[in-house]
Amino acid sequence: PLPLLVHGGPGRAGGGEEMGGIRGVKHYMQRVAIQGSPTSITAVTNIYQSNADIVEDEKHPFRKYFEELQIGDTLITHKRTVNDADIVNFANVSWDHFYAHTDHTSLEGTLFEKPVAHGYFILSAAAGLFVDAKKGPVLLNYGLEECRFLKPVYSGTTIGVKLTCKEKIQQEQKDENDIPKGIVKWLVEVSDQTNELVAVATILTMVRKKQ
Repeated sequence: PLPLLVHGGPGRAGGGEEMGGIRGVKHYMQRVAIQGSPTSITAVTNIYQSNADIVEDEKHPFRKYFEELQIGDTLITHKRTVNDADIVNFANVSWDHFYAHTDHTSLEGTLFEKPVAHGYFILSAAAGLFVDAKKGPVLLNYGLEECRFLKPVYSGTTIGVKLTCKEKIQQEQKDENDIPKGIVKWLVEVSDQTNELVAVATILTMVRKKQ
């Protein structure tokens, strides 16, 4: 809708204000909706939308500097099969001995058929699949957003990861000694051998700029 226009000013009837100033700013900052394909909306917003086109190349995304990364850059990882030892070892390392992970005698009447892998183990295993271990442009893990565990993962389940560059956020240098860098958000989609999603999350990394 158009904003309210008030005719006024010196020599004018009404004595009010014309369109402009704060009123104009608020008008042009109105929330709007856009429609289009996921690829089109990704191009307009510079934020990756699910099912938009992806870009795969031979260079691992973690080997790219901030300026080189494009929204939609994607890595499809190799796969890993979760076993009983993984679940037991993660429980011991994390001290998370919640019954659903460790006590097969207590599962009657629950949502689980047998001891289930920890959600945070699935995230850690996903990182083990998609991380490039060598020193490169990625400086550190900056956090986690929007994490959901969608399906139980049991011993014998095989998982793989689709890692997609979702969004890039510029950061200003604090001083001349500060490393030029930006924040990159990545969509992490973990699927099982039936191609069903078992976990989805957005992770953030701090990535060095070329200059």
